Amino acid sequence: MDWGLWVYPKAMANPLLTRLELSLAGLPQIIGRATPEVLRRRSLPDKWSAHENFAHLAHFTLVTQERMARILQEEAPLIERLRPDHEPAFLALVERSPEEVLDELKRLRGQLNQQVAALSEAQLGRIGIHSAAGPMPLREWLELFLVHEAHHLYLAFWRIREVLQQAR
Repeated sequence: MDWGLWVYPKAMANPLLTRLELSLAGLPQIIGRATPEVLRRRSLPDKWSAHENFAHLAHFTLVTQERMARILQEEAPLIERLRPDHEPAFLALVERSPEEVLDELKRLRGQLNQQVAALSEAQLGRIGIHSAAGPMPLREWLELFLVHEAHHLYLAFWRIREVLQQAR
C-alpha cells in the first residue's frame, strides 16, 4: 500500500505538527474526576500510577527536545534507549504535585511544537541512530514520540479507572 497517497484536509497541511498540537487535547477526559490522590495511587504495585505516567511524558518530551538537538547538530548520533526509572530528572518530576507535572508537560509540549514547526524538510530528514531501532530520520523520531506518548496516555487512563474502581 502506498501510504504517500493519503490526502489530508487543508487544515492538516503538516499532519505531524497537527498531531503534536492535538495529542494532549484529551487530557481533561483522561483525568476525568480524578483527584491528585487518585492520580498518585498505583492500582498495581509494579505498575506506574497515572501521575508517574504523566511525569514520564514530561520527561520524555524534554528528552525528545535534547535528542532532536543532537540529530540536528551531529552527524547520525547514536541515541541510547531511555531508562526513566534511573533518570534523576524523571524521579524529580515524580516528587512534584500532579498539577505541577501537568503544567510542566504542557509547557514543554508548547516548546517542542514551536521547535518542530520551525523545522525544514531537510532537517526532518536528518538521521539519528536509535540503539534498538537503528537509523531513523528525525520525522520518524517524532512519530516514535507520538506513539510512545499515546501508549502512556492509554496507561494513565486505565490506571485512573482502576484506582477509582478499587475505591468502590
